[in-house]
Amino acid sequence: MPSTDPLEPELIVAAYCQGIFPMADETTGEIGWYSPDPRAIFPLESFHVPRSLRRTIRRGVFELRVDTAFEEVMRACADREETWISEALIGGYTALHRRGFAHSVEAWCDGELAGGLYGVSLGGAFMGESMFTRITDASKVCLVHLVERLRAKGFVLLDSQLPTEHLSRFGQIVVPREEYLRRLAAALRLRRTFA
Repeated sequence: MPSTDPLEPELIVAAYCQGIFPMADETTGEIGWYSPDPRAIFPLESFHVPRSLRRTIRRGVFELRVDTAFEEVMRACADREETWISEALIGGYTALHRRGFAHSVEAWCDGELAGGLYGVSLGGAFMGESMFTRITDASKVCLVHLVERLRAKGFVLLDSQLPTEHLSRFGQIVVPREEYLRRLAAALRLRRTFA
C-alpha cells in the first residue's frame, strides 16, 4: 500500500539544491528521484506570450492570486487519470508552503478556482512543478503572471523539468544537465523572495 506519510520538507529542499526532484509512481506510490538530461527551462528574458493569450490577459477574465489556495491547487493538479502527485508529495509540499518555500499562482473566475500552478522557490530559482486548468487559458495566464513576478523580483532560473510540446510555444528550451546545474548553483547564491 502506498505511503501517505508526508515527504520530509528538508529532503525535498536538499534534492532541489542538487538538481533532483521527486515524483511518485502512480501504481505503488513509491517516490522516485529524477535529474533529467537534458533539462527543460524557460529563459526568463525570452519568454514568449502568444498573441491570443495576450488578448485574454488584457480582457481581465481572471483574478490572479498568489498563495491563497496552495493545497487546493496541488490537489487539482493531481486530479487527472495519471498522476505522479501522491498524498506523500502533497503533505511534503504543503509543509514547504507553510515554511515559505512552495508557492501557488491561482486564476479565479466568479469566485471559483479556474486554474493554477505551483512550485518551489530557492534563492533566485523557481522550480515549476505542475499546473491545471478548468477554464480555457487559466493555467497559461498563471504562467505568464509567474514569469512577470520572477522577472520583477530578480530571479534568474525557471525550471520546468521536462520538455513538453504544450510549453514549447512559450519559449521552453532544453539544456544539458551540466549547464542546468551551473545555472542552478548561480541562482541558489542569490537572495530573492517570491512572496
